Amino acid sequence: MSLKTDAQSAFADLRWPVRGAVFIALGALVATGQAPTDLWWMSVVALALGFILIPMDTGRRAFWSGWAFGVGYFTFALRWIVSPFLVHIERDGWMAPFALVFMAAGFAFFWGIATFLAHRVLRGHWLALPLLLTCAEVTRSFILTGFPWAILGHTLIDTHVAQLAAFGGPHLLTLLLLGFAASLASLRVAFFAPALIGAVIIWPLLQPKDTAIPSDAPIVRLIQPNAPQEEKWDPVMSGVFFDRMLGFTGEGEVPDLVVWPESAIATLLNFADPWLTQMADAARGAPIIVGVNREQEGRYFNSFVHVGRAGNIESFYDKQHLVPFGEYIPGGDLLHEAGIRGFGSSYGGGFTAGDGRRTLSISGFGPIRPLICYEGIFAEEVGGTEDRPRAMILITNDAWFGKAAGPFQHLAQARLRAIEQGLPMVRVANTGVSAMIDARGRITSYIPLNEAGFIDAALPPASPPTVYARFGEWPILGLLVLLFGGVIVRSRRNDLDHAAPGA
Repeated sequence: MSLKTDAQSAFADLRWPVRGAVFIALGALVATGQAPTDLWWMSVVALALGFILIPMDTGRRAFWSGWAFGVGYFTFALRWIVSPFLVHIERDGWMAPFALVFMAAGFAFFWGIATFLAHRVLRGHWLALPLLLTCAEVTRSFILTGFPWAILGHTLIDTHVAQLAAFGGPHLLTLLLLGFAASLASLRVAFFAPALIGAVIIWPLLQPKDTAIPSDAPIVRLIQPNAPQEEKWDPVMSGVFFDRMLGFTGEGEVPDLVVWPESAIATLLNFADPWLTQMADAARGAPIIVGVNREQEGRYFNSFVHVGRAGNIESFYDKQHLVPFGEYIPGGDLLHEAGIRGFGSSYGGGFTAGDGRRTLSISGFGPIRPLICYEGIFAEEVGGTEDRPRAMILITNDAWFGKAAGPFQHLAQARLRAIEQGLPMVRVANTGVSAMIDARGRITSYIPLNEAGFIDAALPPASPPTVYARFGEWPILGLLVLLFGGVIVRSRRNDLDHAAPGA
């Protein structure tokens, strides 16, 4: 009897509350691979143990075991989700535990369905769970506008393996992580040993080589005001934060570009001319990127604005991928038409989405890909612009995410976007972490979390377009289809062999 069968048999004799608690604990250990702990090896071990213990004798047992595994994972990985409800704790605090519980339990259903299908469709084949859990992560990245936060493959961002995202994006990392854990769990020497040897050989090759930054590289000034969310819109404190950013902008030598964070000005762009003029004076001729809300024909937009000399608005970009229930209510316009007022974004009840991804041309700097906060977590939406940009610039207000896991997980995803696209990333956050990230995902300079300040950082060079930048998700989706086909054929062949006379 195999180690896996022995362990499953003994584990199956335990009562469900105990087994469920074990799966929840293992799921939480898997999540320690996410930032800021970055214990990727713990994720591998915990996944392997989970694969050993998940029963494949019935679909029902497989489903609930996978669901409990997911509950533990998402509860720990998304623990920061309570932070937005604590900004105004007297009003919203009661919702914090419900938000975490419902999100964790809901996303865990994707894992439960994956384990159920592993039993029902793929007959418990050792590659069934890696394939189906990868598909579960792909599905939650897209369905209902998607939420690709804490993807399993993100546990590898702080390793050299993350460089493979240039070929297959985050879901290739997920498949590699799960496949390695499953081979370890199944003691597949024929797979695990070559994989381990290959990893030892390839690991040094994946290490990003030092890339010299040209002496004439543009200098970008990253401005971090460190405005706590509960004070950000206060009439008095908003002026303090604005003056702080003005001071940072006007210090020292003139940079080639100045970047302020998301919603940095506490007024609508429609009325911001005096503020823009002060900003331009402080910048002394350097172009400025700033986040500010604007109104147009009764609709409100979360905007990324390029300010030129004398405070002129040279160009702007409106956030395309909005946060459901945070920046708009899904179906709100339909509710408005049905007579339920106050929810329709098209009628002033929330933000309206912009008209699509594009590049902006910054005077004296070149084309850039603008991104606002939440948009940076969608790997498949970052590329695909008509012109290849020189850099990506992401402005965000991570004050909503608290002071623990949230800001660091958001930063890690920005690093992964840089690897996938082969482009440097300028990331400027209200409370941090603001950072310059090179095209291999390395942070070249940064301002720590919850500190006010600025840095002048040279823009690293871009790499040639990556496979992922050219083809997006198609390579990894094609690989999943091929692997599924092989596993299904093998599973059906085994069924026929077992059904044959004398078997």
